[in-house]
Amino acid sequence: MPANRPTALILGAAVWPGGLPSPTLRRRVAHGVALYEAGVVGTIMGCGGLGRHGPSEAEVIARLCREAGVPDRAIRFEDRSTSTRENLVNAQALLSPDTPVVIVTDPYHRPRARLIARQIGLRATSSGPGWHQIGPRQLLRNIPREALAVAAVLVRLR
Repeated sequence: MPANRPTALILGAAVWPGGLPSPTLRRRVAHGVALYEAGVVGTIMGCGGLGRHGPSEAEVIARLCREAGVPDRAIRFEDRSTSTRENLVNAQALLSPDTPVVIVTDPYHRPRARLIARQIGLRATSSGPGWHQIGPRQLLRNIPREALAVAAVLVRLR
């Protein structure tokens, strides 16, 4: 990857039975692929371990990227993490120290992901699908949850 182009860290989301990506995972991957196609990032790293259903979130991210035409040489994955902090810490360990990253996740999740990145010394910006792509039930469930999670990160409980 050219030094001037960041790596997109696509943060995982649920994998459904049969290895199907949840709508959340699918929209995050679509956004990451769009960043790659636009030349904003030179590499995509899928982040996320095994949840309730296999394969790992990172493996599904890699598969969707390949299906969208991203070449294997531009795809990496971190498949052990089970939380946002682990996504970022484990991905950071796989990157060279000066590699900038673009954290790809949903808008309600971006503030916490950026905060954790700052805490661990990861040089990061964030990007992701727009608010209009997320359904009202998901927003009602996740916005309060993320507000509490940000508070926990601020006092370093998570």
